[in-house]
Amino acid sequence: MSEAHQSTGSPKRLLALTALAAAAGTVAWSLRDLPAAFGRRPDGTDPRIRNSPQYRDGVFHNAPSALAQEPQNPPQVDRSTVRKMLFEREGRTPVRPVPVVRPEGGPQRPAAEGIEIVWYGHASALVEIEGSRVLIDPIWSDRCSPVAHVGPKRLHPAPVELEELPQVDVVLISHDHYDHLDMATVKRLVTTQSAPFAVPLGIGGHLSRWGVPEHRIIELDWDETCTLGELTLTLTSAHHFSGRSTTRNTTLWGSWVIAGPNRKIYYTGDSGYFEGYAAIGEKHGPFDAALVQIGAYNEAWADIHMTPEDAVRAHLDLRAELLVPVHWCTFNLALHPWAEPIERLLAEAKAQAVPLAVPRPGQRVDVDNPPELDGWWEDVA
Repeated sequence: MSEAHQSTGSPKRLLALTALAAAAGTVAWSLRDLPAAFGRRPDGTDPRIRNSPQYRDGVFHNAPSALAQEPQNPPQVDRSTVRKMLFEREGRTPVRPVPVVRPEGGPQRPAAEGIEIVWYGHASALVEIEGSRVLIDPIWSDRCSPVAHVGPKRLHPAPVELEELPQVDVVLISHDHYDHLDMATVKRLVTTQSAPFAVPLGIGGHLSRWGVPEHRIIELDWDETCTLGELTLTLTSAHHFSGRSTTRNTTLWGSWVIAGPNRKIYYTGDSGYFEGYAAIGEKHGPFDAALVQIGAYNEAWADIHMTPEDAVRAHLDLRAELLVPVHWCTFNLALHPWAEPIERLLAEAKAQAVPLAVPRPGQRVDVDNPPELDGWWEDVA
């Protein structure tokens, strides 16, 4: 090799090595929180976990169902579905910015004496019920993922900064998947809020690892209840699964009954349609409103996520009045077009005469006087 070639080649190699080192550094920086994000696997000797009717052979199980099969581990997804997930993205994200609304009143606004709901996007919501406030499955990160730069990215900003939320009476978690339990959000809530976290069995280990004090962790099994002031919170069943890494079902999942002195709200969490809704409606209903999961469905995982038609059916089983759809709009987690969940829900709710409120992210819904449907999503899609 000539000296001239060496003199021009060495800087190129140096630049290449520098770029490679920078890329490696970026990857390492992105992965720095990965072990913590996985959380902490529960201690299988914990008597509350070991004695749970849902726990056997080292993991939690769904209740037996004639309507929903037990989710497979790993899920059986065919090549066509994988190909669509990777390469067919048209229509799965909005073509215009999603309109968000800054919640009225700010953190000093008194909690509603009736029932008001602020949906922040996906499954995150603030429920105000008879003077108490309940924050549900909060995720304020840009991605629902164990790492900061990889994974489903937000399709709209959070309507309000987490630090601007009013003080709440409790934070409810339905299960430990990344789009419902976000480490970064939890860490911020430790300092900005003083409320306890009410969670299904086993999730307390994740929270402890992330700095939540033990006295702020309330773990419940299905059909167990805790009382906080005038709030009564009951963890009820769901047909789903859990896990933040390759290990599944070491923590429990569920839905929530939120009851004030006179009024009630229900939140489905994530679930396939199953007989449990009728049983919950019979035992705990009727409900003034229900926050019902409608998005991220597919035939390949029909037993863990409801279709919009399933959502209406569940709502009727629950004996609920107003239906407020959640688990759509914010993250691209399935193959269906972005607006399809709400369009299908609207058609089925109309056919079944189910009252429906579809707020923009951040918009306040007064359950006794819900906003009229205005089709805001149509211009976005």
